[in-house]
Amino acid sequence: MYSITHGEVSFEEMCQLIKMYTSQDPDAEFKIAIGTDSQNFSYTKIPVTIGIHKIVNNVGRGGIFFAEIKRVPKINNMKQKLFYETNLSLNYAFRLKQLFDQAEIPRQISVHIDAGYNGPSSQFVDDLTGWVKSCGFESVIKPDSYMASSVANRLSK
Repeated sequence: MYSITHGEVSFEEMCQLIKMYTSQDPDAEFKIAIGTDSQNFSYTKIPVTIGIHKIVNNVGRGGIFFAEIKRVPKINNMKQKLFYETNLSLNYAFRLKQLFDQAEIPRQISVHIDAGYNGPSSQFVDDLTGWVKSCGFESVIKPDSYMASSVANRLSK
């Protein structure tokens, strides 16, 4: 994983950094979101992003994020690409949840899906959100899925 703030870190180090970041302000609420997006070149570039957002009195007060960029053989089919992206997000969510559970850190993790009810991805929204919810995570779609549609999107270019 890579962080602009912390540089290259392992997944376990990232979890420790998240724990330290969230323990600095016990009065704040922290939202943890995981999202992916992709862009086709001669391969498919898929950034997986994990963001931790600090909220005080219902106002955002900054945050940190981590990213890992995957390069896979080119995926041209939209359905296959959206399910692949969501699968990557879920894999990271499960790993993060497992480490949080072991460290007894109660945190809700949301999975941000790069699909919404407007546009060609709309036909897959119900399947993707149902899948994420059935795995025990909050599901967020466009236009609210900022980790996928903003952060990961920027890194996919």
